[in-house]
Formats: sequence, C-alpha cells, structure tokens
Amino acid sequence: MKTLYLDCGMGASGDMLTSALLEIHPDAKAALARLNELGLPGIKYQANGVQTCGISGTHTSVLVHGQEEDVEQENAGHSHSPAHSADTAEHHHHHTHTSMQDISQIVSHLDLPSCVKKDILAVYQLIAEAESTVHKVSVSEIHFHEVGSMDAVADVTAVCFLLHEIAPEKVLASPVRVGFGQVRCAHGIIPVPAPAAALLLTGVPTYAGDFAGEFCTPTGAALLKYFVSQFCGQPVMQVEKIGYGIGRKEFPAANCVRAFLGETESEENTVAELSCNLDDMTPEAIGFAEQSLLADGALDVFTVPIGMKKSRPGILLCCICQVSQIQQMVKSIFFHTTTLGIREKECSRYAMKRELQTVPTSLGTVHLKTADGFGIQKKKLEYEDISRIAHESQLPFLQVQKKLEKELDSKG
Repeated sequence: MKTLYLDCGMGASGDMLTSALLEIHPDAKAALARLNELGLPGIKYQANGVQTCGISGTHTSVLVHGQEEDVEQENAGHSHSPAHSADTAEHHHHHTHTSMQDISQIVSHLDLPSCVKKDILAVYQLIAEAESTVHKVSVSEIHFHEVGSMDAVADVTAVCFLLHEIAPEKVLASPVRVGFGQVRCAHGIIPVPAPAAALLLTGVPTYAGDFAGEFCTPTGAALLKYFVSQFCGQPVMQVEKIGYGIGRKEFPAANCVRAFLGETESEENTVAELSCNLDDMTPEAIGFAEQSLLADGALDVFTVPIGMKKSRPGILLCCICQVSQIQQMVKSIFFHTTTLGIREKECSRYAMKRELQTVPTSLGTVHLKTADGFGIQKKKLEYEDISRIAHESQLPFLQVQKKLEKELDSKG
C-alpha cells in the first residue's frame, strides 16, 4: 500500500509540509510551476535549497504581491528569524481579515480539480470551527486573521494539491511536538499551542518538547487533522523517497518536517485482536456487546469460556478489527462491557480474495459468496437467503440449501 508517513518531531506548519511534499513529488519543478499557475491572486511560490543542522532540504516561501511572507507571521510559526525570541514571537499579517465566504470565492476560481478544491475548503472549515469555538461566535462571523492571510491560503492550497498529485493510499504521522511558551497574535499574547491549534489537535497525541516556541501552527494542525488517518510510530515500510521541509528558525535539533513515501503491507493483511476477560455480565449483555461491535465495523467478534481468579467461570471476549479501527473499537468495548482493561496485539493474516455475487434461481434471487486464492476456490450461499426462502416456501432449511446448490452447480 502506497503510504506517506510524516515525522512531526519538530511540529508542523503549512510551509514546512509544502516543502517536504515538494521533495517527494516525482517532478518538483513541474509541480512548483503548476502551483504558480493556479490563479491565486498576487501569489508566487519560491522553493529554495537550505540546510538545518547540516541536513539539506527545501524551504518554500510565498511572495504576496512581490513581497516575501513575513517571517514572523503565523503560518511560519516556528520558522521565525534566528534572532527573534521564540517565546515572544509576534504574529504579524497582511491586515487581511478574510471570511470563509471570501476563501470559498478564491478557491472556486482556482485551476484545480474539484476534489482538491473540496479538500482546501474542508481544511479551512476545520479552522473556522476551531476559531468559532475559541471566540464563541458562529462560523459565519469568523474573520480569519493570521490563517486567513493569502500566504496561508497558498500553503493550504499547496499541501492539498501536492497530496493529490502524490496520491498516497494512506497518510500517517508521528505524535506532534507543539512547543510551549507564549506568542503574540492579533488579539494579544496567548499561550502555545495557540487555542485554535490546541483545539484542532484534540484526540491527536502531542507533547511540548524541550524547546520554547510555537511548533505546530493552526494551519499545520488543520492539515494534519484532515489528512492523517493515524498518529503512530513509523510502520514497517519500504521507503522509496524522503523529503525534508525546513523551517527558518535554528534549533539544536534539525528544524524540519520529514516525509517518507513508500510501501507498507496492505492493511487487509494486518489486523488487530482486542480482548478482555468478563465475569460479571449476563449472556444477554455480552450478546448485545458482540452485535454492537459488529455494527461498529469489527471484522469478527467471538467469545471463549475461561476460568478466572477466585475460581470464577468467565468469558474471553475477542474483537478482530482493522488496525485503523483500534481506537474506535476500544471505545466501543469499554462502552458496552464492564471491563476495565483491554489487551491488544497485531496479527498478520492470510486472506483469500472474496466477492459477493447476486444470482437468480428458481426459488428467487440469492447471494453467493465466492473466495479465490492460494490455488483454491470456494463458494457458499448466504445463510440469510436460504433461511428466508425456507420460511417463505415452508420447506426444511437443508432441502432448500441442497436444491439451490444443485441448481447453481448445473449452471457452472
């Protein structure tokens, strides 16, 4: 599976994500030229080779009406001039207070596929909702300050466009460094991470780190929240390209976002097994929990009778799910059972390719499950269809099953 993994050990901002993605694009020069032809009013992108702690990478600047974006403005939050104090960094902007409607108008005129325009507006909707909550006003009343300036629009547009071009099947990221201290914005001095960024990162594993300053901007937080399906350690992957998106500010550590593009094992071949021991639930309650987990998307749920402490008979509840479903299933198990702890393990599995066909028969339409793989073919009629026909025709289940199987075999 084509996978993009983002190392956010030094946080994330729009310009750094843009730079990292440019480095792994199959034709960075053409991509940059395409960005400059999109039709963003007054915008020009420039990508330059720079270094951080001796590591070479790219920094992408945005020129707004011929002037480079202010190094102190929000979207380069931890990319300030080296001489600028990290914990009192000012958030200047171009005095452009842009509404969601203004941004929608700008995006609608861009020379981009509709799916990319949808992504851009969705990212800004996340920011608008966060700002709405922070300021306790409706989304329609939100007028973006730092994240509404044209250079931020350019960064969001660039990231959405480049991800569309690179087309990973899955986007993963590390836990995100957010920094600490204070920063000056349009409303005054606020804590780091900025309230909007902190809200956008709820549910995302974050940490302050040991350097003062803003490391994850609201723009960077919104882009991660929208595109990343899981925040985790780097998975086993066959890396094909690595991109370094470098910020301006110098730290003892390399100030960059790293993008790893490569192949990971198909998620279909790796599943998670979540299990817990239960000794204080009725059979009805356990059955309800099983059905609820299956309704939530579990691949399989089963129980095994076990002996527990104090010689109590108990039940081992096991839930098989996709790795991306782990958090959802853990929450569901805690909600529907009395357990106080859940065990997790990843399992590799061998799976045959399966299909569900709809076939006509003399007794009505039925569903036929087929499986193919490892030189073996299997087929099986759907139980619910046999059961339905048996009830409707007042015939024994086995008689209906044999008749249908014989009829399908004769058709080949």
